[in-house]
Amino acid sequence: MLFPRTTALLAASIALTLPRAAGAQESAPPVPAAPSASTGDAVVVEPKPDHLARLAFDDGRPRVLPPEEGLIRLQIHGEYELRVNRMQSFPLDPTFSTALAHPGAVSDSLGQNTWLDHWFRIMPRLQIGKTLELVGQMDVLTGLVAGDVAHDVWTDQTPRDSTNGLSNVQPRWLYLDWLSPIGLFRVGQQPNHWGMGLVANDGDHASLFGDYRFGSISDGLLFGTKPMGKDGPLTVALGAQYVWKDPTVVLSRGDRAVQGVLAAYVERGLNQIGVYGVYRHQWNNETSAEPLFTYATSLNVAVLDAAGKFATRVVGNEAWLYGSAEVATILGSTNEIRTQAESLSGQRTNIRSYGGAAQLGVVHVAKDVEIPDGALARESAGSPIDWGDIAAQIELGYASGDADPYGDTQKRFTFDPNHKVGLLLFDEVMRFETARAAVAAQDPRLQNAARPTPGVNLLPSNGGVFGAEYINPTVIVRPRPWLDLKGGMVIAQTTADFVDPYRYATQGSPVNYNGGTAAKHDLGEEFDVGFEARAVTEYGICFNVGAQAGVLIPGGAFDDANGNRMQAPWIAIGRFGVMF
Repeated sequence: MLFPRTTALLAASIALTLPRAAGAQESAPPVPAAPSASTGDAVVVEPKPDHLARLAFDDGRPRVLPPEEGLIRLQIHGEYELRVNRMQSFPLDPTFSTALAHPGAVSDSLGQNTWLDHWFRIMPRLQIGKTLELVGQMDVLTGLVAGDVAHDVWTDQTPRDSTNGLSNVQPRWLYLDWLSPIGLFRVGQQPNHWGMGLVANDGDHASLFGDYRFGSISDGLLFGTKPMGKDGPLTVALGAQYVWKDPTVVLSRGDRAVQGVLAAYVERGLNQIGVYGVYRHQWNNETSAEPLFTYATSLNVAVLDAAGKFATRVVGNEAWLYGSAEVATILGSTNEIRTQAESLSGQRTNIRSYGGAAQLGVVHVAKDVEIPDGALARESAGSPIDWGDIAAQIELGYASGDADPYGDTQKRFTFDPNHKVGLLLFDEVMRFETARAAVAAQDPRLQNAARPTPGVNLLPSNGGVFGAEYINPTVIVRPRPWLDLKGGMVIAQTTADFVDPYRYATQGSPVNYNGGTAAKHDLGEEFDVGFEARAVTEYGICFNVGAQAGVLIPGGAFDDANGNRMQAPWIAIGRFGVMF
């Protein structure tokens, strides 16, 4: 039996966070900049990158001070986030235990309606002059604290199936940056992030809706330099890495991966365009009818990705137009996903997938408004106090799909789960549909198999966009600098027939995850709303409280075998956090 590969996830740690090369500064995020402060016609202050980011989306984080010559500085930043969640049930594949309890059952649910989860993340940073910087990050505690637990979705990387929130410790980063005369060397356990974070996301970038989880992390060496001089626009990076964690590499499952990276970008002010190429070799030594038989699986892929961003003043300097885009393709082969014929012949399954997204937004800048003193504790000296009172953005995305789970070419592309699109459709419904299908397919009592189906553990999307195209308009209205009122909408459809490989295998026909026809592509419309209020102390500590909610009006892709439409699921989340 063959299962579609979440091929974009193969690249989830294949990209990199490009380090600042010799003489370079960290690049600004792909968000609009604030106008310069001025006296008459003479510009006297240019806005700082961390301030620019807050014009369109204020994540509440304190500013990280840059290294300074002759100064040894220790900074410890972090956050504590608490979430209270309530979600309506939606149908999933039945498991063997469901069949025992309810003979003839054609669906089940997640079993989780109300729960409390949290995380406490710290990030110490030791700077020794301008040339050495030691950076660490750890989730001291993270996970489910109380409430309902999910069942039979353990193939998801964060399945919420146990109350481990008071014992789950997740080390993340520990790397050293050395700014040498020829470039920057980075060695150690480091985050990977590229462009919009579609295929490589460090799990440390806040989003308008939803929360980040885990991220792409690798051990290795990375070198970045500016071959045209420290003031030149070109940065080039070369790296060799052992993958420690990403959405497809789970060390406890036996996955191992190494990769090489070559990347470059050109940057002028707030405008940037870059490309990278990566080659990854991934393997796993597995057993069948343990411990009698052993066999090895491997995967070899090349990832090609291009990303860019821009920001420019419009409407007489009272607004900023900004945008970003990223496109990627993954080419390679694997024997981890294979049919019986392929196993006998030694033939490998081809991987051919592609996807991308583009954002375009505008933010209006409010001026001459009194800002509380505490808010300025997060800004650098001389930064302007302008703020965005309304920001509107639209994102278009595409991920190739795969209607033939038994073909010799896998085409499904999956975004990194930390690139959030809405609250519910991709991050809950489709996430747990794929996780439950992978669990059901591995039950030997249903499959009558001595070992799990090849590739089935890679079926879960983990919450990433997969096999779909979407439009995602969002808006933030900010009546005061500390208050965000936000809304969004997701309109989506599949890019191929919406086939549940588990039901296809057990029922003998291509059907969707609810047993209905796979030929309907409409995923539906999701509506999201929320608010966020921030209070910043004179020491720069930011307290935030808010709520988010979303409802999905399901499309025909979720119809059951009788053509009945899925009942509209919804989710509501209360949010509290402290950032320091």
